[in-house]
Amino acid sequence: MATDGPTGVVLITGASSGLGEAFARAYAARGRDLALVARRVDRLEALAAELSERHGVAVLPIGCDLAAFGAERMVIEAVAVQGRRVDTLVNNAGFSIPQSFAAVPWEAQRDFLMTLVVSACGLAHAVLPGMIEASEGSIINVASLAGFAPGAAGHSLYPGAKSLTIKFTESLDAEYRRAGVRATVVCPGFTKTEFAAANGTQAIMDSSPRLFFQTAEQVVETTIRANEAGRVIVIPGWHNKVAAALLRYMPEPLVKAAIRAGSAKYHLE
Repeated sequence: MATDGPTGVVLITGASSGLGEAFARAYAARGRDLALVARRVDRLEALAAELSERHGVAVLPIGCDLAAFGAERMVIEAVAVQGRRVDTLVNNAGFSIPQSFAAVPWEAQRDFLMTLVVSACGLAHAVLPGMIEASEGSIINVASLAGFAPGAAGHSLYPGAKSLTIKFTESLDAEYRRAGVRATVVCPGFTKTEFAAANGTQAIMDSSPRLFFQTAEQVVETTIRANEAGRVIVIPGWHNKVAAALLRYMPEPLVKAAIRAGSAKYHLE
């Protein structure tokens, strides 16, 4: 049962587009107040104004680059200044680097790890005490089917980061379920967002069969319902469930060969 004190908000990172924007729209439609984090402040402010007018919810836009050291502190302080606390955290911010590891500056690889791993874990660490005190809360981490896959050429850190996200969420569930915290990780496959356009693989994605794409709204609705039901690992879409099962249970040499062949077209130099 929640204790007296600051009222809760849903904190969503990477909220200016894609899955993050879809999470914002879904929670606002449920009447939840929001704190939205992204680098593109103009898009955040436009989305905040739209959702406030449409659903009558409070929306706090927070411009922040999660690749910066200590970014999670700035985000949490921005929420606290408004007299609010985070009772639902959606760690969604992310990107990928399709080139080989040494083909881009270390600073870009470091920013990747800071955004997808360090800041995401830092935000979870920051909000957990309040959730434990209130005996309720939700943490949703966005991973990928790639988290079940072996490494391949290009996107060098991506499978490892997403695998960590899956294992981290399982640990949060093991540690804090009895405290009332619901931890969920979603592992989508191909999703119609701006993700591919950002990393330069949009033309390749557009050539893939439409059958194997989901919308951001489909992924988000499945994830929120799963979190409310207390499920830990969520794989939206029957085709993604089949893919995940193959990745997890096929002989490793076959999986490696299939992944390396299939991922070759997404490796840019």
